[in-house]
Parts: sequence; structure tokens; C-alpha cells
Amino acid sequence: MAIEFGDTQRSLSDTLNGMIASIRGETITLRELMTEIGEQGFLLLCALLTLPFLLPVSIPGVSTVFGAAIILISISVTLNRLPWMPQRILDRRIETEKLVPTLQKGADLVSRLDRYVRPRLGFLTQGALMNRFNGLMIMAGGILLMFPLGLIPLSNTLPGIAILLLSLGIIQRDGLMVAGGYLFLVATTVYFTVLAYMAFAAGQGLSTFFVS
Repeated sequence: MAIEFGDTQRSLSDTLNGMIASIRGETITLRELMTEIGEQGFLLLCALLTLPFLLPVSIPGVSTVFGAAIILISISVTLNRLPWMPQRILDRRIETEKLVPTLQKGADLVSRLDRYVRPRLGFLTQGALMNRFNGLMIMAGGILLMFPLGLIPLSNTLPGIAILLLSLGIIQRDGLMVAGGYLFLVATTVYFTVLAYMAFAAGQGLSTFFVS
């Protein structure tokens, strides 16, 4: 199902408040909610999923689940479509009486971030081509986040920061934050390459020791 991703210059809190205002009736399905959320909501969800990883060492196992969710969302942004999910999940009814207060609390929290981001360096966030490219960059961050290195310091933190900066930067058309996301993706790739080299060198050293 295609979804039109329009301009994303509204503030983060306005995105949530607009979604809350659109909710009608006693129940709503996840499919209906995702249609109302649009691109901003998906990217905001990506940003929220990175929060557990903004510590030097993350909880093992969480990165795999959250990384997979981020990849699915990034695919939807890249292809300009709703994220694929099983139909029974998409059509599950959610009570609005419980949902709306939770979303309102989230909007209050998100409003505190509005002062730090603003539209700038627009060439990194405007146009269908950059939208798809940035979606692929978030996907790359999700893949790096899923690497089974959760007990190694910064292995989840670096890609988590990259995804956070990319998501918020795209939402607010803040090219400076998007550029920061690119930088952290490069730093993550370099860091993982160094770790792989050190593991290889250690393995070679052990094999030499036992052979000799």
C-alpha cells in the first residue's frame, strides 16, 4: 500500500498532536494509525527505538529486535510505502481511550526536542532521491545495529546515534543532523573494521602459538 510522504517541516510535537487529533471512535487499527502517522511518525519511531542504545553497552538481544524494526521502517521510507507487517497485526483493534493519553504524554516529551533542530542544509534532505538515499542510510544503521556485538562498548551506541540523527534530521529537514548521521555511520564502519582486524590478528597469534 503506497503512502504519500509530504513535507516534513512541522515540529515533532505537532506531528504527534496532529495524529492524536485525527483519531476518532472507540477503537483504531494499527493500519489506520500508520496511515495517519505517515513518514514523520515512522522516522520518529526509528528515533525512539535508538534510545536504549545511547549507553556505552546495550542489553544483548534488544539490538536484533529493534534493528529489524528500524530496517523495516527504513525500507518503507525508501520505497515510499507502509512498512510490511502481518495482516493480523495491522488489523488488530486498539482502544483509543488507552492509546490517546499515552500519545499525549509522548507529545509533551517530544516537544522538548523541538528547540534543537531546524531546517538547514536543505540539499541533504529535499527531493525524492535524497529521501530514498537517507532511507538506505537508516537501513545501513539498522544492519550495523543488529551485529552480535552488544557486549562490546560503543558497538550499539555508534549506529544508534547515527540512526537517531538521520531520523530527526529528515523529520525536520535539518541537513546538519543528517550529515552527523553519515559521520557516525562511517565511524561505526571503521570501528567494526578495527574490531574485525583485531579479532583476526588475535586468531592468527593464537594459531601461531599453538603451532610453534
